[in-house]
Amino acid sequence: MPELPEVETVKRGLSPVMEGFVFDGVTLNRPNLRFPFDPQFKERVQGQTLVKLSRRAKFLQAELSSGERLFMHLGMSGRFTIEDQKLGNFVHAPQTNPKHDHVVFQMSSGHTITFNDPRRFGFMEIVAKDAPYRLDDLGPEPLSNAFNAPALRAALAGKKSKIKAALLDQRVIAGLGNIYVCEALFRAGITPTRLAGKLRVKETEVLTAHIKDVISEAIEAGGSSLRDFADTEGALGYFQHTFAVYGREGEACSVCEAPIARIAQSGRSSFYCATCQS
Repeated sequence: MPELPEVETVKRGLSPVMEGFVFDGVTLNRPNLRFPFDPQFKERVQGQTLVKLSRRAKFLQAELSSGERLFMHLGMSGRFTIEDQKLGNFVHAPQTNPKHDHVVFQMSSGHTITFNDPRRFGFMEIVAKDAPYRLDDLGPEPLSNAFNAPALRAALAGKKSKIKAALLDQRVIAGLGNIYVCEALFRAGITPTRLAGKLRVKETEVLTAHIKDVISEAIEAGGSSLRDFADTEGALGYFQHTFAVYGREGEACSVCEAPIARIAQSGRSSFYCATCQS
């Protein structure tokens, strides 16, 4: 599933052709994705200006001129692609099939934005002005000033879960996923099996810094291309070429040359170096 850096990459690709422009046309090619579309989806979006496009955790958030918000989630395989109507230049992400083009937005910028999702785990939801939403209880964004060592210590205080599971809890930090948690824990020298509530002050300071660094570097690299992810122009991310542990079971650690280990935690694979992480 695309994580924070991948969604941020998509947001940056869409902003120039969507933000500040009107939804001239909205086409739904099916009644549902992971969830059914709102029965009035087209009427509530078409004709509205997209005032601001932002990202919250792994969601895209479009603020509409009506005051409503359109939330979009990529799911496992969702991709947005952009067509310049004036130039007729359509760049499809590699290996996409047009039969999976489920949502099409015609923008007043002269661009057509198409959401393609073979597995249909993505979804789009419209939320009325000032209405509560599922993102309201999320923790701070990892690159925000609100996420710092004291905040992380407070969030982990008393937790009996393993640190890997705690960092994947979106109420602790918004947007972190399996890939970047594994990489940040390696850099911080903390094994994924450590109890979250037992981290020392210095360890939370080091871990906080590495989480910010890993996320920043991944965004700069355009995310990680694992299976289905590609940006809005079909380009693949490159951060996977710098993975220290993720997906490298049995390979030599770049620091100590011990083999990278893998264990299952809460149904997910955790990759780590048993020598460098304790």
